[in-house]
Order: sequence, then structure tokens, then C-alpha cells
Amino acid sequence: MTTETAEQDQSVSVLIADDHPVVRQGLRTFLELQPGLRIVGEAADGDETLQHIEKLHPDVVLLDLHMPGRSGQEVLAVLAERGDPARVIVLTSVTDSREVAPAIQAGAAGFLYKDVDPDSLARAIRSVHEGQVLFAPGAVAAMAAGPAPQLSQLTDRERQVLSLVAAGLSNRQISTRLTVAEKTVKTHLSSIFRKLGVTDRTQAALYAVRHGL
Repeated sequence: MTTETAEQDQSVSVLIADDHPVVRQGLRTFLELQPGLRIVGEAADGDETLQHIEKLHPDVVLLDLHMPGRSGQEVLAVLAERGDPARVIVLTSVTDSREVAPAIQAGAAGFLYKDVDPDSLARAIRSVHEGQVLFAPGAVAAMAAGPAPQLSQLTDRERQVLSLVAAGLSNRQISTRLTVAEKTVKTHLSSIFRKLGVTDRTQAALYAVRHGL
């Protein structure tokens, strides 16, 4: 294996999905200069996005919500249905708060607006690839009208774990912080999901942030 091939294997592969060529080119130009990131393709509509994900297997997808054909929301639904491991960051100019909850509930690991600082976007891609969840402050605020979670049902340890999930820590980082096995962290998370009535760490993190845990 050559050095170049080894570096590619260790880099985060990214697919850019947006119907505006200028946006795609701008993102590609910047992200290709970032260490550890590799652009593997671009897509201009929802169907092309799904085809590229299936063919190219990107680690992270930057997904616009409003595209020709299938919408970003529909793309998320298909990915969830087929259990695709790609981590998706919604990157949109849409500020309608009603767009936030469906995207998050469909499995988006991040929700950012297109005015995000470029360096922050690069960090977000790396963080989401590592298993963290990231949302623009405005996106979190848009979820504030949702139903209150049953935080009172959580044990003290479960509240600690949930707080660290909301802070963006991975299971491995949480296990190190709390000095417990990673398997124990996963067990706590399963209990947290059941008690809060959520299906994944993204929704759990949003509950925690929304209610100041």
C-alpha cells in the first residue's frame, strides 16, 4: 500500500449534495484543502444523492433539504430504511423551524445553516464522523416546542451519560470520562432511549440540550 493510499483510507470521505453548482464548487474548493477530508463526489438532486451514496460509500454526506426529485428529507428516510451507515449533516439555507424536527427524527447527525463558518464546518464533519451530533443553535431552539422528556425517570448515572452525549462525546470518550466499560455506556444508552421514548443518541442529545441538562 502506498503512502497516498494509506492516507486516503484514514481520511473522512465526503459527498456534497446540493442543487446549486456554485455552492457545490465552493464547498469542494474549501474542503479539499482541509487535512483529513476527501471529497468523493457531488450530487445535484435526491435520486443522484442516493445513487452516489450506494456506489461511493461516503463517511459523511452534506445534504441540502430542498433539491429536485427526492427532497433531503426523503433521502434521509431512504437511508434510514436501508440502514446505510453514512452520517448525514443537513446543510441548508432554510430557516423554517418546521424543517428541523423531521430531519433530526429521520436520522440526521447534524443540522447546520449555510452561513456556518468554513472552519466550523470542517470540524463538524470530523466530529460527526467520530459519532458525535452537532446542531446549529437556531436548530436546537427550533426544537424547544417539543414534548418534555421524562428526565425524572433516569438514574444519576444515566443523567451523567446523557449529559456527556449532549456535550458531543462518543461512547469511548464517555467510558473514559466515567471510568466504566464502553459496553456499560451502551447499556445505559439503551435504557435512556427507552425511558425517554427516543430511538437514537441524536434525539436523546436534543432532549438534553432542550431541557438544560
